[in-house]
Amino acid sequence: MGKTLAYIRVSDDKQDVKNQRHEILEASRLKDIKIDDFISITMTSRKTTVQRRIDEALQRLEEGDTLIVTELSRLGRNTAEIIALVNELVKRGIRLIALKQHIDLSTGQHDMSSKIIVMVFSLLAELERDLISMRTKEALSAKKSQGIRLGKPKGTLQKSKFDADLPRIKELLSLGLSVRKIASLLGYTNHFALNTYVNKRKLREQR
Repeated sequence: MGKTLAYIRVSDDKQDVKNQRHEILEASRLKDIKIDDFISITMTSRKTTVQRRIDEALQRLEEGDTLIVTELSRLGRNTAEIIALVNELVKRGIRLIALKQHIDLSTGQHDMSSKIIVMVFSLLAELERDLISMRTKEALSAKKSQGIRLGKPKGTLQKSKFDADLPRIKELLSLGLSVRKIASLLGYTNHFALNTYVNKRKLREQR
């Protein structure tokens, strides 16, 4: 029998905490579910703290375990976060119970209602990605029509893993070593990438 965690996310309201806790305990009694632990967070907390607490809950859950909340909105700050979390729970074989929506995503192979809900959430996730993509394209198109140049300025060099060894690379180049040999000495497996790095930064000309 897997363990059951109850996740409570509230505003800065002690009464809300009590109400959610009571609702979960009452529902678990009716469903004959034993709550092993409560994890709670206030909505006034910083986003990193909120994320850390939900991550803590996810890390403690394994296949066959159960996560119970009073309603789906407690799982995230927006629809995308909630959908992503629900999909992750389903993929990991973790049962999700959302009391207000009367959702019980069990791991049973013959639970048709659960399969339908999972399908709907998958479609919503895809829709969310499409909408984000569409909004991005529209924003870029609007900027382009306003004459705003997109992308990084010409000649901008991106950070590279080779930057840490730049002084050593310059030194070895000045000694006449090939890029292939330098890559081998510095422990890089791809000398082609290093060669591109050297050429873009015109390191041979700096010898």
